[in-house]
Amino acid sequence: MITTATSSEVLHSAYDLGDFVTSSDVYIDYIDAKKKMDSDKDAQRLVREFLVLKEQYDEVQRFGKYHPDYKRVTKEVREAKRVVDLHESVAEYKKAEKALEELLRDVSLIIADTVSKSVKVPTGNPFFDQGGCSGGCGSGGSCGCS
Repeated sequence: MITTATSSEVLHSAYDLGDFVTSSDVYIDYIDAKKKMDSDKDAQRLVREFLVLKEQYDEVQRFGKYHPDYKRVTKEVREAKRVVDLHESVAEYKKAEKALEELLRDVSLIIADTVSKSVKVPTGNPFFDQGGCSGGCGSGGSCGCS
């Protein structure tokens, strides 16, 4: 006897999968790294300083290279971003965040592939995102559309 899952059963399974992910080592490492970064006073100071510079950068970007402070502000923002990114707790957080994103992307790809080989899942990676049809249907690509 073949049974069909109802929408509520599928949603319930999705919540179970979410619970499984949030109990994973990858997620726990992410939460720990986030807490460490959030409680790191030096990291928070660097982030605040960067955000002030970022506001200046956004203002300068309105006028582009014609703004008198364009080069100085652009350079200061890049340098501040580098300092923030290289700070130990921030770097650990970003590494843990990337690992969690990869886990979620992999789970999404597996689910999509199980449903259909032609289902596209946005991954943030152009190599994976262009998976199903090379060139797309409008360009005479290989997906068989007409």
